[in-house]
Amino acid sequence: MTKIEDGRNIEIKTPEDYLPVVNPEVFETKKGLVYLQSPGVAVISVPRVDLRGIQGFLDGFPEELEFGDFLKDPTPLPSAETLCKFAGQLCYESFGPNRTVNEYAVKYFENIMESGHGSVLEHANVTMLWWGISRSLTHELVRHRAGFGFSQVSQRYVGGKTLRFVERPEYAGDPYLHKLFEDRIDRTALEYEALTDYLVNKQKGGTEILSAESKTDLRKKVRQAARSLLPNETEAPIVVTANIRAWRHFLNMRCSEHAETEIRRAAFETYRCLYRLAPIIFGDFEVVHLPDGTHGLTTLFPKV
Repeated sequence: MTKIEDGRNIEIKTPEDYLPVVNPEVFETKKGLVYLQSPGVAVISVPRVDLRGIQGFLDGFPEELEFGDFLKDPTPLPSAETLCKFAGQLCYESFGPNRTVNEYAVKYFENIMESGHGSVLEHANVTMLWWGISRSLTHELVRHRAGFGFSQVSQRYVGGKTLRFVERPEYAGDPYLHKLFEDRIDRTALEYEALTDYLVNKQKGGTEILSAESKTDLRKKVRQAARSLLPNETEAPIVVTANIRAWRHFLNMRCSEHAETEIRRAAFETYRCLYRLAPIIFGDFEVVHLPDGTHGLTTLFPKV
């Protein structure tokens, strides 16, 4: 592994008023079937923190403690870091003049990392949309349970024209494997369409196992049978919500050089977005360049 200095600063093309987003290129086979070669990541929700409501709480303490000036800190922090820092300081009612002010927030969070007291990081949640990822990747992703929530595209309800595929980097870089991939997904899409049409006709003919009362259930009965031929390289968009502590654990696991290549690429794009949102909390990660051309992460604080 080779450490690099600029990996976290690789450009993320984001309009100023957008949350971070990484948009992958979209490709088509000669027959017009859509596929992607890299993951897309869009941050769609972050904490909205407004501490003004705590002023009455602070004013209720003896005046000599000077808690009332807590909100006058002149140094702003990103919302996730503001929330986590306040939660941590509440544990010690550290609101007076001797508290760690925002100017020294780096020192504050370094102490959190070194002590391993990461529970305060669980207050801040970040939600992302991932796309350009395969069904095999999401099977690994949903194993992350503590602190995570998932909503994934359902192949029982979705199919047909929205069907897309994901090409692995091993295939994209090899002309022979790339052609096999394009031929395979074209063939798969045709077989899926033909199977769906056949099942619809059987359904109209009164086949009991395909029967249902509503139109939605009728479509579901067909697609749940037809999806059995879809390969692992079928695209599986997913909305992922996790707290900051859980995201750190995810990055430690999935940006490791030992992680599977596809999920490591998605994890690294996720890191780039998270670093933009909370540069102090994610500032201990160091970017490394791996032999397979992908990026990984290392940190002195793998368990927080």
